Amino acid sequence: MYFSRLKNILFILTFFFAINNFAQTNVDSLWAIWNNKSIEDTSRYTALNSLISDYYISENPDTAMVLSELMLKETQSKSTYHAIYAYNNLAISSFSIVSPKQLTEILQNFESFAHKIKSDELRAKAYYFLALRYLKFGDYPKSSEHFYESLKLFETLKDTASMARSSQNIGQLYYYQKDYATALDFYTKSQKMFETINETRGVAMSHNNIGRLLKKQGKIDEAIASFEKSKLLLESINDNKSIVQVLGNMSLIYKRLSDYDKALSMTDEIITYAEKSKDNRTLITALGNKASMNNKLNNTTIALKSAQKAYELAEIANLPKKSMETSAILFGIYKKQGNYRKALEFYENYIAIKEELLNEENKRGLIRKEYEFEYDKKMLADSIKDAETKKVLDAQIATQKAELKHEKTQKIALYSGLIILALFGGFAYNRFRVTNKQKIIIEEQKEAVEIAHEELGEKNKEIMDSISYAKRIQTAILPPNKLVKEYLKDSFILYKPKDIVAGDFYWMETIGKKTLFAAADCTGHGVPGAMVSVICNNGLNRSVREFGLIEPGKILDKTREIVIQEFEKSEEEVKDGMDIALCCLEGNKLQYAGAHNPLWIIRKDAEEVEEIKANKQPIGQFDNPEPYTTHSIELKQGDSIYVFSDGYADQFGGEKGKKLKTANFKRLLLSIQKENIDKQKELINTAFEDWKGNLEQLDDVCVIGVRI
Repeated sequence: MYFSRLKNILFILTFFFAINNFAQTNVDSLWAIWNNKSIEDTSRYTALNSLISDYYISENPDTAMVLSELMLKETQSKSTYHAIYAYNNLAISSFSIVSPKQLTEILQNFESFAHKIKSDELRAKAYYFLALRYLKFGDYPKSSEHFYESLKLFETLKDTASMARSSQNIGQLYYYQKDYATALDFYTKSQKMFETINETRGVAMSHNNIGRLLKKQGKIDEAIASFEKSKLLLESINDNKSIVQVLGNMSLIYKRLSDYDKALSMTDEIITYAEKSKDNRTLITALGNKASMNNKLNNTTIALKSAQKAYELAEIANLPKKSMETSAILFGIYKKQGNYRKALEFYENYIAIKEELLNEENKRGLIRKEYEFEYDKKMLADSIKDAETKKVLDAQIATQKAELKHEKTQKIALYSGLIILALFGGFAYNRFRVTNKQKIIIEEQKEAVEIAHEELGEKNKEIMDSISYAKRIQTAILPPNKLVKEYLKDSFILYKPKDIVAGDFYWMETIGKKTLFAAADCTGHGVPGAMVSVICNNGLNRSVREFGLIEPGKILDKTREIVIQEFEKSEEEVKDGMDIALCCLEGNKLQYAGAHNPLWIIRKDAEEVEEIKANKQPIGQFDNPEPYTTHSIELKQGDSIYVFSDGYADQFGGEKGKKLKTANFKRLLLSIQKENIDKQKELINTAFEDWKGNLEQLDDVCVIGVRI
């Protein structure tokens, strides 16, 4: 790890915190204890552990990681108890800043250390921490194994409190795997154990977990009752932090039931607790939720006041992510009020903070989803466009009315002049003046129309510039052709978006000698499709990089879970998702899993296409989903494999304007097998364009071909 030069790093960090007034009284005291070599080691290690876990892990994981490594070096041979906490702190702080490979190494070292511990009590604690870390890492089998190991040891030790906590977390493990019956069984066991030892907080959090589970099962009344029990128990011990958590769960239920009065009431309670405890993060989040709900209810005055307060607090506390989130909320409120100038001001603020955070994350090599908020920007532009269009139409109508009135007036003047020209000459002259005045009005109206047209053109240009910028961002998340050719030497990718940006995308990742690649088709096309594609692309990246998954079926399971979690953050029900064909190639061994999209194999000198079917369920919300199936196939040299979205086969064209269909696509692929892979791409593209002819492209197109 990084044990060398740690003293220098520690000195620099200490100096940095001092000059920035970061350290508070408690922090200063803990630093003083740690730096005082005359104090016994046990007290010094305890102080350092408190510094890491209480002050640095959540706010500054880089510092927490350095300090955890220092603590591990100091304690590994001197204090097994404190070494366990050092390993635990190191694992927690590393999650967001190291690669999956490095994190796996840290956990493996921790596990090796745990096996060597002779004390049952300490080994149980080590297994428990490891189980929690594997649970967060998404490795459910490892997590389950270590939870049960810790539970057996705690039972031997007759440590009821630890048994209860282990049971509660095993319940969490089954909850994440959607085995709600088993999860409920462990939550209930945990609750009863906490009751036997009169641990009120444990009982309360058991009720909270049961409430979350009941909510997932759609048993809303029972869920609310369980949350109410939890809240009452927590109030009896003044555990405000946990009360806020329970209130948040209740508020979410009422919001989904569209009972905004109760949801807002819960949010107001959270605000009160947060203000009392001076918990700025929770306060900002609660104020933001209050603003969003009031904006949805058209209470824009209240919404604006809450959002402004949240933004001010975020700025004072120097919390850029919170400033970004509240800027987005203020954008929505001002947009609804029709105050486009202020809306654009906060939109630009949102983008500026987002880019700053993104640049910061890129330094660590992290990938963050893009396009968040592009749709809202487009909606703002559309609102301005609608306003300008209405202005043009109003001007055109006024012009037409004036012209009709003008013609009618001329006729009256003409007929009247012919009949009584001599007697009413003065009247005719007066009408002539009126006519001239009307002409001036008409000219002014025409000029207003022309100005409105110019402004409308400028707004359209802004929209197109925005979408073109979105294309550059989307292109950046696609693997470059040079990288594809490096790992899939004999391959091609035919990628033809319908619009400037696309819902289809192709994806690739390498792990050792394994090359993962996929052709994906997200709901829709254009800007909405592109936004979904970024969320799905991010889900694939996290499944492999963050959770360390390699098997295609498990990658799709985890990606579905991540995508659903992202969309569940929306107040509206989002049913978007992704169809995909995902392959893992190592030499001649191929693994495949698919959501709707199949894998086609054409063996060397074969006369037909071998099709491996996908699971008939998308990556997204789906009733009664099942795990995705991983198929293993042995390939030979000269075999070709193809994965694709449905855009190619669904294209209308030909002499009768009908769909191309998969049968014709298969015949085309069979007919070009003697050609090299680059020539195949050219022929497939030419065939598509010839079939499409003068018709509009129906959907995005993505075809990947690989020859073994």
